[in-house]
Amino acid sequence: MLIATLVISGLGIGLGLMLGVAARAFAVEENPLTKQVEQMMPGSQCGQCGFPGCSAAASAMVEGSAPVTCCPPGGRALAEKLASLLGVGLDAAGAMAMPMVAAIEEATCTGCTRCYRACPTDAIVGANGQIHVVLQAACTGCGNCAEACPEDCVKLQPESVTLDTWHWTKPQAA
Repeated sequence: MLIATLVISGLGIGLGLMLGVAARAFAVEENPLTKQVEQMMPGSQCGQCGFPGCSAAASAMVEGSAPVTCCPPGGRALAEKLASLLGVGLDAAGAMAMPMVAAIEEATCTGCTRCYRACPTDAIVGANGQIHVVLQAACTGCGNCAEACPEDCVKLQPESVTLDTWHWTKPQAA
């Protein structure tokens, strides 16, 4: 029993050391600016920017192939922070897209729960045979629910304007 315990412990320590050496030897160097931009992103992995996730969008922004305004869930505040970090002008970055959220038309909803099952953030509340409701604070606007709905009663619409999302547009010179 003692020998078996010592052998298993020795194997664990030896394999752990080998994994530690391999992690240092085969480490991939990453751009620290990319990691910093990725940490600033909302992390919802919604895909509204056209990239498969926030890490791909962050690396595209650092490379200059994507504007800093490409993240609708981050809003204007994130775009301003990214523009100052990356040293680009916010006006030259392009138009800011409005964040989209799902809305369910109650008159046509049959309660099939397909939208409920497709939602990655559990932003849809409802039960089988009942009308569903979208929790707008949890919705990322990914559109999975709209694609899954057979009755076509789920639509993506711009997020409602609140004090946190409202932005006064810059007046134009006459």
